[in-house]
Amino acid sequence: MLEKKTALKLPTEFWYFASAKLFYTLGLRMTATVVIYQIYKLTSTYMVGLAGLIEFVPAVVAALFAGHYIDNNDKQKVLKYAYVSYLLCALLLAFISSHYIHLAVSTKVSLVFFAVFCSGIIRSFASPAASSMITAIVPKVALQKAISISSSTYLISSISGHASAGILIALVGISYAYTIAAVCLFFAVVSACYLLPKPAFISLKKEPILTSIQQGCKYVYTSKVLLAVLSLDLFAVLFGGAVAFIPEIAETVLHSSPIGYGFLNAAIDIGAFISVIVLLYLPMKKKQGTKLFIAVFGFGVCIIIFGLSKVYWLSFIALVLAGICDGVSVVIRGVITQLYTPDHLRGRVSSINTIFINSSNELGQFESGISAKLLGTLPAVIFGGVMSIAIVVGTWLCFPKLKKITY
Repeated sequence: MLEKKTALKLPTEFWYFASAKLFYTLGLRMTATVVIYQIYKLTSTYMVGLAGLIEFVPAVVAALFAGHYIDNNDKQKVLKYAYVSYLLCALLLAFISSHYIHLAVSTKVSLVFFAVFCSGIIRSFASPAASSMITAIVPKVALQKAISISSSTYLISSISGHASAGILIALVGISYAYTIAAVCLFFAVVSACYLLPKPAFISLKKEPILTSIQQGCKYVYTSKVLLAVLSLDLFAVLFGGAVAFIPEIAETVLHSSPIGYGFLNAAIDIGAFISVIVLLYLPMKKKQGTKLFIAVFGFGVCIIIFGLSKVYWLSFIALVLAGICDGVSVVIRGVITQLYTPDHLRGRVSSINTIFINSSNELGQFESGISAKLLGTLPAVIFGGVMSIAIVVGTWLCFPKLKKITY
């Protein structure tokens, strides 16, 4: 009994890792929330969707190389330099948004899009580098606890970033909101400097880059469990994501202020945080695969309710419940991905996972912009929720092994 308690104690380095992730995510979410609001105010919901595509394309192109690079280099250095690069993007956004810098709207939008493009490349390195470091910091017996804490840290900072961005826009303006985000990113860099080096996995022969990338893709494709988990997340969030709609719905349907927009943008993360905290103290013991399907199905239902709502509190509650469902799926997917990935492929598999996540979020943002233009905003939200439910049914039928998973 004493040995088990000792094994579950997390090392000091993990808390530096969690601190870096907290400040990075806080700065990341603040920046992303302000970017979406700024683009909407300068242009339209369609252009918000286009920003998602501009971030998605470089992220996907860079991600496979990023995985190879991470597996063959010091992960701590990759993470540190990625955080520094994102800090520079936030400073650029603060500069071009300043009241002292007078730019044409088209020039300002172009520069914001440039920063978004760069952030896509940066995130393709930052996320898999962080994901692939956990097993090098934490013993496997404490992995589920570490992932739950890491997820809750991410969600706390994500909630705070979304909500505080709306408050900062209202109180100090867009430029200073970016500046405060840059300060958070600076602290992320400082925390990352305290992490120990994480050198490349030592292999008997050095693989060419294309062979290395192909090996990672082949492993994900042949591992039907991993493929099913990643695909379920990709397509459910691709259609069901509501981020691009929130600025317009908050302003024109719910008649909310920037502060209300910030909290509405944080609602999904609030719900996810609730579920992650509950799961930290009451972890799921069995039938995690089936519960994953139930969670994603519930997410789709909540998005439909959000699309039908005309009242702020109902819209907020619908997104909180969607977040609770999403939080359950995040924990289950995180543990399955870690357990089903061998050590020497963690960087590449994490990068492929990042491609799927970026596809579901950024490409989903673009899909939202297109569907809003074709169908109208509220019908597009409802359509997305219906499609998420259809994806759950399709995955249940095509990947029967996933629903049987218990860990």
